[in-house]
Amino acid sequence: MNTHEMLLKERQSIISGKLQAKGRVLATELALEFGVSEDTIRRDLREMAAAGLCERVYGGALPVSPAGGSLTQRMGIALDRKELLAEAAVSQIAPGSTVFFDAGSTNLAIANALPVDLALTAATNAPAIAAALIDKPGVDVILIGGMVDRQVGGALGAKAMRDMEQFSPDLCILGACGVDLEAGVTTFGFEDAEFKRFATSKSRKVLVAATSEKFGTAAPHSILPIVQCECLVVEHDADEALLAAFRERGCRTVKAQKTR
Repeated sequence: MNTHEMLLKERQSIISGKLQAKGRVLATELALEFGVSEDTIRRDLREMAAAGLCERVYGGALPVSPAGGSLTQRMGIALDRKELLAEAAVSQIAPGSTVFFDAGSTNLAIANALPVDLALTAATNAPAIAAALIDKPGVDVILIGGMVDRQVGGALGAKAMRDMEQFSPDLCILGACGVDLEAGVTTFGFEDAEFKRFATSKSRKVLVAATSEKFGTAAPHSILPIVQCECLVVEHDADEALLAAFRERGCRTVKAQKTR
């Protein structure tokens, strides 16, 4: 390995360490620290992003969201925490409204947490969520069709978009892989992001319920900026200063209980 390659690897290793410690790096600050040009740092960040070590955002980079894996895999992670989030999210659902449940393990927990006597019209592109909603006698269930993406756990593509065209939900409960003030709400799949953007554009309000590890991280594909998210449901220990910054962008925040 030549000297240039050693310096490059060392610089990128230090950047990785800063990402883990601080949760965000800025190209301007890194350029000053290393005594190199911003173009050099941006090239470093592009290479790191291509290697799956970070996600590029405007002006710098964020850690990669940990929310990968199939829906089946995600359903088995942090069950208690997702159930507490679900209980908080249910309090934001108005009786008699029309709600779109986007595919996602936390959104499945929300569907399971709905009171049995709640009257609702619910649409979803996720068969697992539809199955949970069918058990709620007050909920009229509409299943968005099309080819089901196993990773997402929901129908995507042209058929799903045509089906979604028929609805104007009062609320979209949006699945998210990463949530950040600057990067906004993001997800891993290109077609998933396209469908999510369309679903949010058809909805009067958007709610995101997200576990703490998704904050300050990003996935490759943008869904919407924070200013378009009406309500963010978070865990009990979410940083209050960060939540205040979300509220400054017009996003209400609701904290889940610590325990039942």
